Amino acid sequence: MRYLRMLTNSMLAGVLAAMYLTVLVLQLNPHVPVVSPTAWRWFLVLLAMYGPYLTAALLLLILAREALASRPLQPGWLSLRILAWLSAASAIAASAITWANLQGMRSALNEAAADRMRQGATALSICAGLLLTVAVLRYSFGRRGNRPAAVVMIVSVSASLAVPLWIRGPGELPLPAARRPNQAPAVSQPPRVRLLVVDGGSRDFILQRVASGQLPNFGALVDRGAVIDLATLRPTQAESVWTAAATGKYPPQNGIRSDHVYRVAGDMGEPVNVLPDYCFSQALLYQGFVRAEALTASSLRARTMWEILDDYQVTSGVVNWPLTRGARLTRGYLVSDYFDEAMRSPARGIDASSGDPTTSIDAARQAFDYWLAAPADQLLPAPAPPDTALASLQRIRWDRAFSDASGALAELFAPRLSALRLEAVDVLGHAHLRDAQPDLFGEIARRDPRRSVLDSYYAVLDQEVGRQMAATGSGDLLLVVSGFGMERTSLLKRLLARTLGEPDPTGSHEAAPDGFLMAFGTHVAPGEFRRGAIVDLAPTVLYYMGVPIGRDMDGFARTDLFRAPYTREHAVTYTLTHER
Repeated sequence: MRYLRMLTNSMLAGVLAAMYLTVLVLQLNPHVPVVSPTAWRWFLVLLAMYGPYLTAALLLLILAREALASRPLQPGWLSLRILAWLSAASAIAASAITWANLQGMRSALNEAAADRMRQGATALSICAGLLLTVAVLRYSFGRRGNRPAAVVMIVSVSASLAVPLWIRGPGELPLPAARRPNQAPAVSQPPRVRLLVVDGGSRDFILQRVASGQLPNFGALVDRGAVIDLATLRPTQAESVWTAAATGKYPPQNGIRSDHVYRVAGDMGEPVNVLPDYCFSQALLYQGFVRAEALTASSLRARTMWEILDDYQVTSGVVNWPLTRGARLTRGYLVSDYFDEAMRSPARGIDASSGDPTTSIDAARQAFDYWLAAPADQLLPAPAPPDTALASLQRIRWDRAFSDASGALAELFAPRLSALRLEAVDVLGHAHLRDAQPDLFGEIARRDPRRSVLDSYYAVLDQEVGRQMAATGSGDLLLVVSGFGMERTSLLKRLLARTLGEPDPTGSHEAAPDGFLMAFGTHVAPGEFRRGAIVDLAPTVLYYMGVPIGRDMDGFARTDLFRAPYTREHAVTYTLTHER
């Protein structure tokens, strides 16, 4: 019976922890109504997911104390002494996780929501301090003063839940974007801009290889071009990062806060856009408590730079950019990042929404047909190691196909803005960073780093950079951009992956390491410049092509990357908004 009472106290603490996590989910997703079936279902899901684990962990902690203490516990069904410590520990942990999420995901919240979350975290921290005080005093003075201590504890626990929710409010009502007629004048013969964007590219990795005599084209780009670091976003996922880059707006304005939206089974209310960090929330997906729904072009609440250029009668070509499935351009072409999935279908049918217009689908199909039939030894300059995962080789194959498709379409459409995204660096970095940079893991570096499959693919990427540089004519601009970097995975994450039977990831961008931007062209001022942000990409492209920058954009035109004579002759112009 004594142990059963320990269990009931542990279960109550597990319920309290699930309530704190529910409050955190609502703070990170201010559009979800507090009083709604959606909020109630998320509480039940979090309770079902975290409750049993936390109950078991807390019970083991109590039993460990029992084994070490001189006097055995004689708890009640609801023991003030035990619950004082457990509620204080839960509130302190919830406060730390809330502050960490606020700091890491600040760019995913608008000013009002971030301020409300900050105030709620402050209130939670104060309540956690009161609960800790009750626990210490209750331990110091024994059973005396149970009733006042119980009242203070109950009030503090209630306030730690109610006050953050009261500050957060009932939920934000999404307002429709302002509409205005499109009266943009045509831009005559703007300069050509080429975008080569890379998932997971690391500036430090490139500079190390350039210093050792590898990656000659990257070396020329660094020596003759402008280089800046780019602050990225959290969660660091391609959909949210590249949407911010394409729109010049952070997630609160563009509507893309992660790679999916999340729903509890059977809930058709407002979906959750982002899951909290630092609490293993991805396990909700692995264990089937929550389902993830993919985003499409219709999920965007802001217009991309190629849509803006379309207003000004400028031709654009975009290949493998996220959230372009189902999008349309009046001038130019789009090949979605879903095109490879359409090619992998057993019927070999092409999804009509994966490209626009039909001629772009036909040209891309030819490139994919070639690389689908190409033997594996043609994918990389050096043979891949035998242990290279099939998914990694497949991603290299798709990148080579997208690259060839982009070149063929550029010749066919002659776009003024062309954009190509490559993903294999990210995939290979996750799996093979340790092979390429063993020094990051406390191991002796190899004498010949070219044996790494990651180095082999960087050589392919270097060749692509060389082709883009050769095609950059007088007055044109080449931008090589990485949306986020790659760093070693923490030991805790690697141990957890092994415990769950997952592949051992050696590279990670979970902590949002900086990406980079390298600019090359006639008017580019060589050198290294101050750090920028990923949202600076769209305003910089629009500025260089002679299009006004929307005042509602969060990014800035990086005019410091260009030579003084050019910036003197080309002033930055603005318009109120490009949204229609």
